[in-house]
Amino acid sequence: MLKEKEKETREVTPWRPFTELSRMEREAERLFGDFFRKPLLGLTWPERFREVGFREPAVEIYEEKDDVVVKAEVPGMKKEDLDINISDHYLTIKGEKKREEEVKKKGYYYSERSYGSFLRTIDLPEEVQTDKARASFKDGLLEVRLPKTEEAKRKEVKIKVD
Repeated sequence: MLKEKEKETREVTPWRPFTELSRMEREAERLFGDFFRKPLLGLTWPERFREVGFREPAVEIYEEKDDVVVKAEVPGMKKEDLDINISDHYLTIKGEKKREEEVKKKGYYYSERSYGSFLRTIDLPEEVQTDKARASFKDGLLEVRLPKTEEAKRKEVKIKVD
């Protein structure tokens, strides 16, 4: 038979797995949280991806009287860095950005290289003349104009509103 003192020390301790997980989550936040919040070389975490080109350009597509217009924002790019193709009624815009920076001063050396590329494919309507497409580029804005076919220009349907 157990002694009275031994009975007191044999209590069942409940297992609380979520308490341990919560502690581990707090520790991970402490270790890695600042990495995502603090700027690195002056850039916050989302800006780091944008700086090295890990995002697709914002694109706007609309119709004018005789053209389908595609505008793409590609800031920081040069027209030589862009490659624009049309194939099977798909417009493909590719770009590659390379940036190298090096600073040498007395007692200080800084070197950074960033490379990034993007590819954006846009499905074009059948009613455009892909062989007559033209593009312009100014101040980080690429504009591609695709003339509509004669049939598409004539096609206008009036809808009666009840």
